Amino acid sequence: MRRTYLLWATAAVGLVVDQTTKAVAAVVVEGHEASHAFGGAVTFTAIRNSGAAGSFAPRATLVFTFLALCVLVFIARVAPAVRSTGWALGLGFLFAGAGGNLADRLFRTPAFGRGAVLDFIQVGNGGIFNLADQCVTAGALFVLVQAFRGVPMRAAKSPGGEPDAMGSA
Repeated sequence: MRRTYLLWATAAVGLVVDQTTKAVAAVVVEGHEASHAFGGAVTFTAIRNSGAAGSFAPRATLVFTFLALCVLVFIARVAPAVRSTGWALGLGFLFAGAGGNLADRLFRTPAFGRGAVLDFIQVGNGGIFNLADQCVTAGALFVLVQAFRGVPMRAAKSPGGEPDAMGSA
């Protein structure tokens, strides 16, 4: 049960931080000239991204909205069975990232379900992103590490269908 709480706490903190930084960026960054920090290594400049990372498939906003909903439903369904700290963190970060960008797609202009994600951070000459994107990246890394280590996401089931004590590590 502790892992389930960790998953939801990670998701909640990630969502709050993402949405808070986007709200600040919408006022302070969007519509203004780019500003630089850390000796020019980080640039704050706002763009609205209707596609996926790197503005991939900008006309597929409804597809990305649907996919994010599927990710959130999947994580909510498996959350009670997660028995690994790594999986809990990974799924919590994935939930935060998918949820943060989904909130943009649902509630930002131009219309409900077709909104554009607010990206506003650029490191070096790389792409422009937001903290939800970083949550997705962190979550994917946690999930990959757990998968490569062979750590099961859920507790192993005993022949009677109940979680086995050995699978709860």
